[in-house]
Amino acid sequence: MANTTKHRSKGMQFRHALVFYRAWVRHPLSVGAIAPSSRGLADLITAEITTASAPILELGPGTGVFTKALLKRGIPEDKLTLVEFDSGLAYVLQLQFPAAQVVCGDAARLGTASLFDGERVGAVVSGLPLLSMSRRKVMAILDASFRHMRPGAAFYQFTYGRRCPIPRAILDRLGLKATRLRTAFANVPPATVYCICSRQPSRLRGAM
Repeated sequence: MANTTKHRSKGMQFRHALVFYRAWVRHPLSVGAIAPSSRGLADLITAEITTASAPILELGPGTGVFTKALLKRGIPEDKLTLVEFDSGLAYVLQLQFPAAQVVCGDAARLGTASLFDGERVGAVVSGLPLLSMSRRKVMAILDASFRHMRPGAAFYQFTYGRRCPIPRAILDRLGLKATRLRTAFANVPPATVYCICSRQPSRLRGAM
């Protein structure tokens, strides 16, 4: 029985990886990574999130590695909204997490969307490849996200680069501050997690 379960798990991982690579071929700049994120990175980017953080907004969940880490931290599945641009990945996510709200679309267009019946989120977890996006796109994503976040909420973003993936000029314009957390060296390639918080929430309104 144990061997059967193990084979099923490996088969599921292979199918998820296949869907991920197909999505990368279709939208290489939207997916960004060359492989699904590791469990170590998933544990790191969700380390500060607790049940009190719910509901949670996840951007670019891919195959759901971060989503599983959120569930492991006690976040109810129905308190998750997953925003995925690729339709193939969005379909897989809906099968894996039927109680979650899966939105197939552009994270930059979420500003006026109705999520969680108007309840504001306590954290945003992002797997989006911000370094491959224009500054205008990054600003739109951040502005849309913080419109759904309650005071004191944090936006968690990882990057393969040496610095914060959000330029200082954008942080200043939107009234945000970025704090470097830690690096998941076992991830391929190594990835660093940043926590982005609002200094002056009122400045986010109409910043675009």
